[in-house]
Amino acid sequence: MKIAVVCDWLVTYAGAEKVLEQILNIYPEADLFSLVDFLDEGKRDFIKHKKVKTSFIQHLPKAKTKYRSYLPLMPLAIEQLDLSKYDLIISSSHCVAKGIMTGPDQVHVSYIHSPIRYAWDLQHQYLKEAGLTKGLKGWLVKIILHYMRIWDTRTSNGVDYFIANSKFIAKRIWKCYRREADVIYPPVDVEAFEYCDQKEDFYLTASRMVPYKKMDLIVKAFTQMPDKKLIVIGTGPDFNKIQKIAQGHNNIKLMGYQPFSVLKEHMQKAKAFVFAAEEDFGITPVEAQACGTPVIAYGKGGALETVRGLGIKDNPTGVFFDKQNKESLIKAISYFEKNIEKINVEDCRKNALNFSIDKFKKDLEEYINNKFYGIDKDEKNIY
Repeated sequence: MKIAVVCDWLVTYAGAEKVLEQILNIYPEADLFSLVDFLDEGKRDFIKHKKVKTSFIQHLPKAKTKYRSYLPLMPLAIEQLDLSKYDLIISSSHCVAKGIMTGPDQVHVSYIHSPIRYAWDLQHQYLKEAGLTKGLKGWLVKIILHYMRIWDTRTSNGVDYFIANSKFIAKRIWKCYRREADVIYPPVDVEAFEYCDQKEDFYLTASRMVPYKKMDLIVKAFTQMPDKKLIVIGTGPDFNKIQKIAQGHNNIKLMGYQPFSVLKEHMQKAKAFVFAAEEDFGITPVEAQACGTPVIAYGKGGALETVRGLGIKDNPTGVFFDKQNKESLIKAISYFEKNIEKINVEDCRKNALNFSIDKFKKDLEEYINNKFYGIDKDEKNIY
């Protein structure tokens, strides 16, 4: 059996790349395709130093830093990759990878991190944040996104089986493509976060400081709770804005970027981890729970699947707030403190183990074997 793995682009190591890494661990013999590959030589371990077959965008001017600017060409580029000799194609897609062209004798399984976010239901949010709601450039972008949606819907017919990284994304897949998707949660390296039941009197939030993460919301809420300490780890475009909000409030400490060891130590010792973003899945709340730390999260998106809400499910691991504003978060923190004894830190760790790397690999391999062979591998003695 010849196997091809397709991803959107290779420029960093983040959530989608962690999924790709484990796919390649399951299928180390697979050939790898991507629109572009600009990984540094020292950061190629996760793709097993494979030679990547790329598209023509790889060779366009300034593609290394401006590859996203070639979005209008990406549908054409992905369709030019020739996968006709492969029996099984696995795409890991958050943009156009799922649009690879396949034939009737090939099986295409697509792991969807999300349909193209900025082309579908989040278009208005992205345009607003990019300052593209008006003007000629704004209208040009809207026209491009309109055609991206048409292409994205058409190419969904070339996928035999959809896998979503959460029930939330499965709903988005149904909304965009009218296709059912099975859910396999992405791998989280929970073993890298040791359990700790000795908590200290501070709250923690950690993230890249970009608008949709709502780090400013969390800091604003704690400016109104001077008796509660907040530690903030992370940096990004919004850092100066958030620093100004925190200025003069001694209960809020901004630490900027910190190495993994420092982040882990704070996750282990925090009273609770605060998470205000609407994420497709959201890895950091799972990492916090792996440390035995409860989570106070915005009750929408993937957090509803990774956090067991107090008053909603048995063995709770956190609390939800229902609106992305400081009043709702303050109310949730108050509710958490009044009911903190109802959350067992051991349950947080146990819940996090449901999203481990080993579970992802086992579930994905079983799923693909079942879809490709129509029977479990062990039953057919296929190795």
